Amino acid sequence: MNRSALALVAALVCFTPWSAEAQRASKAPVAAPAEVINLNTGTAAQIASLPGIGLKTAELVVQYREKNGPYKKIEEIMNVRGIGEKSFLRIKDRLTVAQPKSEK
Repeated sequence: MNRSALALVAALVCFTPWSAEAQRASKAPVAAPAEVINLNTGTAAQIASLPGIGLKTAELVVQYREKNGPYKKIEEIMNVRGIGEKSFLRIKDRLTVAQPKSEK
């Protein structure tokens, strides 16, 4: 290649605002909104979908509800073996104990 051809290639590279790779990298994946799980109605499978909660622990959450009655506040989940403060802080935004609205 001669010098003018190299200069042209260099100019095109420098003045191309986005390479294909940069365009792909700039398109961040859109995260689906996280499902909020009701501790009083959620199944073990739904509860197990929470980050860091396995199926065995989710089953303990359901057993706790069956034994002690409905959860009154989301913090009560920390009474379940295997769910401490760190786990709770990670999932608290995805928990509710709200009663479903009745239809009139």
